[in-house]
Amino acid sequence: MRRSEEDYILSRQSMNNTKIRDGLMDIKTLQAVNEDGLEQWNPILKASFPLGPDVLAGIFAAFGVEAPVFFARDAYTYEQYLDELVEPSPDLRRVRVVKERHGFLIDGCIVEIADVTFDGIPRRTAAVEHEDPRLVTATVRALALDGLENVNYLRAMKAAVGMA
Repeated sequence: MRRSEEDYILSRQSMNNTKIRDGLMDIKTLQAVNEDGLEQWNPILKASFPLGPDVLAGIFAAFGVEAPVFFARDAYTYEQYLDELVEPSPDLRRVRVVKERHGFLIDGCIVEIADVTFDGIPRRTAAVEHEDPRLVTATVRALALDGLENVNYLRAMKAAVGMA
Protein backbone atom coordinates (compact mmCIF):
# COMPACT_ATOMS: atom_id res chain seq x y z
CA MET A 1 0.00 0.00 0.00
CA ARG A 2 1.27 3.45 -0.94
CA ARG A 3 -0.08 6.56 0.73
CA SER A 4 0.27 10.05 -0.70
CA GLU A 5 -1.09 13.50 -0.04
CA GLU A 6 -1.27 16.14 -2.70
CA ASP A 7 -3.09 19.30 -3.67
CA TYR A 8 -4.99 19.55 -6.92
CA ILE A 9 -5.86 22.97 -8.28
CA LEU A 10 -9.18 22.89 -10.10
CA SER A 11 -10.19 25.54 -12.61
CA ARG A 12 -13.72 26.37 -13.66
CA GLN A 13 -12.27 27.23 -17.09
CA SER A 14 -10.13 24.17 -17.83
CA MET A 15 -9.99 20.39 -17.68
CA ASN A 16 -6.20 20.25 -17.37
CA ASN A 17 -5.03 18.06 -14.50
CA THR A 18 -2.94 20.20 -12.13
CA LYS A 19 -1.47 18.75 -8.96
CA ILE A 20 1.24 19.57 -6.47
CA ARG A 21 3.07 16.73 -4.76
CA ASP A 22 6.39 16.82 -2.93
CA GLY A 23 6.98 20.46 -3.92
CA LEU A 24 6.51 19.77 -7.64
CA MET A 25 3.81 21.35 -9.81
CA ASP A 26 2.65 18.83 -12.41
CA ILE A 27 0.20 19.67 -15.20
CA LYS A 28 -1.20 17.12 -17.65
CA THR A 29 -3.56 17.69 -20.53
CA LEU A 30 -5.99 15.24 -22.07
CA GLN A 31 -4.71 14.40 -25.55
CA ALA A 32 -7.11 11.74 -26.76
CA VAL A 33 -10.04 9.52 -25.84
CA ASN A 34 -10.47 6.34 -27.87
CA GLU A 35 -13.67 4.53 -28.84
CA ASP A 36 -13.52 2.48 -25.61
CA GLY A 37 -13.32 5.65 -23.50
CA LEU A 38 -9.64 5.20 -22.61
CA GLU A 39 -7.89 8.49 -21.96
CA GLN A 40 -4.35 9.50 -22.89
CA TRP A 41 -2.88 12.28 -20.76
CA ASN A 42 0.39 14.05 -21.56
CA PRO A 43 2.51 16.16 -19.23
CA ILE A 44 2.85 19.80 -20.26
CA LEU A 45 4.66 21.18 -17.20
CA LYS A 46 6.74 19.99 -14.27
CA ALA A 47 8.22 22.72 -12.10
CA SER A 48 9.63 22.97 -8.59
CA PHE A 49 8.75 25.67 -6.10
CA PRO A 50 9.51 28.52 -5.81
CA LEU A 51 7.83 29.50 -9.10
CA GLY A 52 8.79 32.59 -11.09
CA PRO A 53 6.57 34.81 -13.26
CA ASP A 54 7.28 33.02 -16.55
CA VAL A 55 6.32 29.62 -15.12
CA LEU A 56 3.29 31.14 -13.38
CA ALA A 57 2.09 32.68 -16.65
CA GLY A 58 2.17 29.19 -18.21
CA ILE A 59 0.28 27.75 -15.25
CA PHE A 60 -2.46 30.37 -15.50
CA ALA A 61 -2.70 29.69 -19.25
CA ALA A 62 -3.21 25.99 -18.44
CA PHE A 63 -5.99 27.00 -16.03
CA GLY A 64 -7.63 29.05 -18.79
CA VAL A 65 -7.61 31.94 -16.32
CA GLU A 66 -6.06 35.34 -16.89
CA ALA A 67 -2.82 35.76 -14.97
CA PRO A 68 -2.37 38.79 -12.72
CA VAL A 69 -1.21 41.87 -14.64
CA PHE A 70 1.95 41.75 -12.56
CA PHE A 71 3.23 39.40 -9.91
CA ALA A 72 4.05 40.96 -6.54
CA ARG A 73 7.04 38.66 -6.05
CA ASP A 74 10.01 37.49 -8.09
CA ALA A 75 9.16 33.93 -7.05
CA TYR A 76 6.39 32.25 -5.06
CA THR A 77 6.82 29.51 -2.50
CA TYR A 78 4.21 26.77 -2.33
CA GLU A 79 2.33 28.54 0.48
CA GLN A 80 2.53 31.97 -1.19
CA TYR A 81 1.26 30.50 -4.46
CA LEU A 82 -1.77 28.97 -2.72
CA ASP A 83 -2.49 31.91 -0.40
CA GLU A 84 -1.86 34.80 -2.80
CA LEU A 85 -2.72 33.44 -6.25
CA VAL A 86 -5.04 30.44 -5.94
CA GLU A 87 -7.26 31.20 -2.93
CA PRO A 88 -8.32 34.72 -4.06
CA SER A 89 -9.37 33.53 -7.53
CA PRO A 90 -13.09 32.77 -8.01
CA ASP A 91 -12.16 30.40 -10.86
CA LEU A 92 -9.64 28.27 -8.93
CA ARG A 93 -10.04 25.88 -6.05
CA ARG A 94 -7.50 23.89 -4.09
CA VAL A 95 -8.58 20.34 -3.27
CA ARG A 96 -6.61 18.30 -0.75
CA VAL A 97 -6.36 14.69 -1.95
CA VAL A 98 -5.25 11.75 0.18
CA LYS A 99 -4.68 8.46 -1.64
CA GLU A 100 -4.13 4.96 -0.31
CA ARG A 101 -3.20 2.91 -3.36
CA HIS A 102 -2.82 -0.81 -3.88
CA GLY A 103 -1.05 -1.78 -7.10
CA PHE A 104 -1.02 -5.06 -8.99
CA LEU A 105 0.28 -6.39 -12.28
CA ILE A 106 -2.45 -8.23 -14.20
CA ASP A 107 -1.89 -9.48 -17.75
CA GLY A 108 1.00 -7.04 -18.11
CA CYS A 109 -1.10 -4.03 -17.07
CA ILE A 110 -0.63 -1.95 -13.97
CA VAL A 111 -3.88 -2.14 -12.01
CA GLU A 112 -4.45 0.21 -9.10
CA ILE A 113 -7.26 0.22 -6.57
CA ALA A 114 -7.28 3.32 -4.39
CA ASP A 115 -9.24 4.76 -1.53
CA VAL A 116 -9.10 8.52 -1.94
CA THR A 117 -10.57 11.55 -0.26
CA PHE A 118 -11.22 14.85 -2.04
CA ASP A 119 -11.31 17.48 0.75
CA GLY A 120 -12.43 14.67 3.06
CA ILE A 121 -15.06 13.24 0.65
CA PRO A 122 -14.32 9.51 0.24
CA ARG A 123 -14.17 7.68 -3.08
CA ARG A 124 -12.85 4.33 -4.27
CA THR A 125 -11.13 4.25 -7.64
CA ALA A 126 -9.78 1.66 -10.04
CA ALA A 127 -7.29 2.27 -12.84
CA VAL A 128 -5.73 0.07 -15.51
CA GLU A 129 -2.63 1.34 -17.32
CA HIS A 130 -0.52 0.13 -20.23
CA GLU A 131 0.87 1.64 -23.42
CA ASP A 132 -1.22 -0.76 -25.51
CA PRO A 133 -4.91 0.22 -25.32
CA ARG A 134 -5.97 -3.27 -26.44
CA LEU A 135 -4.37 -4.77 -23.32
CA VAL A 136 -6.06 -2.16 -21.13
CA THR A 137 -9.47 -2.87 -22.68
CA ALA A 138 -9.01 -6.65 -22.32
CA THR A 139 -7.95 -6.30 -18.67
CA VAL A 140 -10.83 -3.94 -17.89
CA ARG A 141 -13.23 -6.50 -19.35
CA ALA A 142 -11.56 -9.40 -17.52
CA LEU A 143 -11.99 -7.51 -14.23
CA ALA A 144 -15.66 -6.80 -15.09
CA LEU A 145 -15.04 -3.05 -14.88
CA ASP A 146 -16.30 -2.36 -18.40
CA GLY A 147 -19.83 -1.70 -17.18
CA LEU A 148 -18.64 1.24 -15.10
CA GLU A 149 -18.24 4.78 -16.38
CA ASN A 150 -14.64 5.89 -16.92
CA VAL A 151 -14.34 9.04 -14.78
CA ASN A 152 -10.95 10.68 -14.39
CA TYR A 153 -9.83 12.26 -11.10
CA LEU A 154 -10.47 15.76 -12.37
CA ARG A 155 -14.12 15.12 -13.25
CA ALA A 156 -14.65 13.15 -10.03
CA MET A 157 -13.14 15.93 -7.91
CA LYS A 158 -15.14 18.66 -9.62
CA ALA A 159 -18.34 16.69 -9.03
CA ALA A 160 -17.44 15.95 -5.39
CA VAL A 161 -16.71 19.58 -4.50
CA GLY A 162 -19.51 21.18 -6.53
CA MET A 163 -17.54 22.47 -9.52
CA ALA A 164 -19.07 20.13 -12.13
